[in-house]
Amino acid sequence: MINVFLLQNGRLNQVNIDRREDLDTISPVWVDLTDPNDEERDWVKSAYGITLPDEDEVKDIEASARYYEAENGDLHLRTDFLLEDDDGPARVVTVAFILARDMLFSVHTDDLPVFRLVRMRARSRPGSINDYKDVLLDLYATDAEYSADALEGIYQSLEDVSRSVLQKDFTDQHAAESLSAMAHEEDLNGRIRRNMMDTRRAVSFLMRGRLLNTDQFEEARQILRDIESLDGHTAFLFEKINFLMDATVGFININQNKIIKIFSVASVAFLPPTLIASIYGMNFRILPELNWDLGYPFALMLMVGSAVAPFWYFRKRGWLK
Repeated sequence: MINVFLLQNGRLNQVNIDRREDLDTISPVWVDLTDPNDEERDWVKSAYGITLPDEDEVKDIEASARYYEAENGDLHLRTDFLLEDDDGPARVVTVAFILARDMLFSVHTDDLPVFRLVRMRARSRPGSINDYKDVLLDLYATDAEYSADALEGIYQSLEDVSRSVLQKDFTDQHAAESLSAMAHEEDLNGRIRRNMMDTRRAVSFLMRGRLLNTDQFEEARQILRDIESLDGHTAFLFEKINFLMDATVGFININQNKIIKIFSVASVAFLPPTLIASIYGMNFRILPELNWDLGYPFALMLMVGSAVAPFWYFRKRGWLK
């Protein structure tokens, strides 16, 4: 799918593109392609002379070559954007940016919420965008805001986990649910941290390349400050997750120790009756049950008493609580 945006009175207005000839009649500031097919790639190449990278070229690129200037002067950037799926774990989507012909070209495989938010804001806030570099900076700024919202979601989820871990009756089922939730939030927190690191590198590259004017340079500095503020939150969340993980594992060990404690008490308590039964099971003529009618009842009473006495002693010491 190809989305073309014109800059009119500081607003981004989308233009519907149904055929190749529609590109010849407009001068867009942003050409956004979501999972484009071969025909749409050919349209962009023939209209603007831009060769778009395919999906393999976007993903299979070394970290040191994520930002470079081509021989014809076109500027190429590869940036990761966070995507939270409703039916699966969060992931990062690599977007290829090309700055050429005073236009911004973007290629990605998924429809990202950051891109939708930028399009919506640009239509409702006139004057916020003046050229294609403003569009790129707005994407990076919105990406930082989106990551901040995701961090707030992690805070809320960990609050629920904390209440579950600190409740009075914490069962193994609760522990399994808490560990699953913590693993999910830890994975999301790590992806947010990686996403912010990649955005910081991209913004720093634009600042070092002296491509921005004074206002854009100040906006880029503000984006870096916002990203730096998020680093402290991600570090705190890592520590909180580790604490809850240790607490959950500790409660699991306590529950397991309770089970082992029951077997330990039972084995000690039933040891005397077992000893008495084994002695009275020996076939010696001098044993009382052979010449005494009350021998077996006496042996049974002795076995019961030897079993009850340890339980009474353990209960008195508080070992059965």
